Amino acid sequence: MKSESMRIKEISLRQDPDLRKELALLARGCDFVLPSRFKKRLKAFQQIQVQSKKEEPLTPALSQNIPTFYFPRGCPQEKVNIDVVIAKVEQTFAQFPNERAALEDMGKVAKACECPLYWKGPLFYCAGGERTGFVSVHKFVAMWRKILQTCHDAAAKFVHLLKSPGCNYLVQEDFIPLLQDVVNSHPSLVFLKEASEFHSRYITTVIQRIFYTVNRSWSGRITCNELRKSSFLQNVAMLEEEVDINQLTEYFSYEHFYVIYCKFWELDTDHDLYIDPKDLAQHNDHAISNRMIERIFSGAVTRGKKAQKEGKISYADFVWFLISEEDKKTATSMEYWFRCMDLDGDGILSMYELQYFYEEQCQKLDNMAIEPLPFEDCLCQMLDLVKPECEGKITLRDLKKCKMANVFFDTFFNIDKYLDHEQKDQFSILRGVENENQEMSDWEKYAAEEYDVLVAEEAASDQWNDCYEPELNPGDHQKTNVLKYQMEKRPFFDMPSHLADVDLDDYDYDEDFE
Repeated sequence: MKSESMRIKEISLRQDPDLRKELALLARGCDFVLPSRFKKRLKAFQQIQVQSKKEEPLTPALSQNIPTFYFPRGCPQEKVNIDVVIAKVEQTFAQFPNERAALEDMGKVAKACECPLYWKGPLFYCAGGERTGFVSVHKFVAMWRKILQTCHDAAAKFVHLLKSPGCNYLVQEDFIPLLQDVVNSHPSLVFLKEASEFHSRYITTVIQRIFYTVNRSWSGRITCNELRKSSFLQNVAMLEEEVDINQLTEYFSYEHFYVIYCKFWELDTDHDLYIDPKDLAQHNDHAISNRMIERIFSGAVTRGKKAQKEGKISYADFVWFLISEEDKKTATSMEYWFRCMDLDGDGILSMYELQYFYEEQCQKLDNMAIEPLPFEDCLCQMLDLVKPECEGKITLRDLKKCKMANVFFDTFFNIDKYLDHEQKDQFSILRGVENENQEMSDWEKYAAEEYDVLVAEEAASDQWNDCYEPELNPGDHQKTNVLKYQMEKRPFFDMPSHLADVDLDDYDYDEDFE
């Protein structure tokens, strides 16, 4: 379509009598039309048009009328008086010898900065306290004044405190100072002071849970926007109010860490802190199909090259696996299993891919003397369950909309849970979906049940040892020593396949991230 200016120009050209006469002669093939004369007239006409445009009054730029709406570092707050906040900070530092604050004093400084208590570690390290062992009032005030001037909400301030120089995002290692301070000072974790070898294991677990929940882009880099959309900062603030850290089930629960680590330790028979496909196949008595385990080790959902090259995954990868396996209703778990089932990575589960995984399920059912449902019938059930927008093609968007992705996934690679779903009637499953907002999540239920089982087993073991202490005590001490030796032999927080170094293969999730 021609623009308005082009139409005006054409009309003006046609209205020029001399130019119209020469155009008519040129159309009849007359030899008397001189090209140079035609070009001269056309150039003069264009100059007139340009001058007339310059004389027209200019309208104000649209940008002057549109208010600023994008604030990557938070929307500025007019009510904040930076000088008043700085004065409070200086008064707090005046209480310390030589106006220098150690890490133990940073709780008071955090409160003066109007920050949650457990921001004290990041505040201390961002001001250079790690190098000298203390923070001077002048250095801290300069640092905090700059943050107040450039960062206007909690997410932006938090990222600025923890990030590495030159970055505007957080990677896994950036969370270590914060979590180490939580381990050292939270009342619920006092018992860990005598078991320092478990510090890194707990920290690793919490970091993986943070990225599992917050890093919705799977990039391995948490941005300010992702923090704002998550509940992580609220959970950090609740650390001060909640005496029992196990009540903070989203990230910090020690009981959840205990369940995850015990499950990993059972599978890691040689205790080298890696597990291979044979080890993972032992999970829940071979409940997961071998074809799905192959996909997990293919690199579809793991970081680093160790899974592909050596066929092993680390504890950090296992955290993602276990949470995804036990709760298939969350967005991350659906993405996790969708990536595994999408063999060609085109963002669509085809009928071939579904049949590929269902074949092994049929073999397992045959071995259990259970007649499997023909694939065509199973496919009809799943299509009725998911109701894909495009016939015969199931996308991640379809699975997230259907609210019953757990039933879909279990049908194709978890035989035990598939049989559980088959025994339930459709109405009970739908009632469970309707009431899921009122109850604990599937992961919280699983962790609570497993923790009770582990505690009961430990109590029974202690009672057995009390009855037969002379016979069993030496062996028990030997096992404890071996366990401690293995833990000291390899520091746990080396994260061989952490999310910070290597990006996962490009994957189309354009419909999932608003």
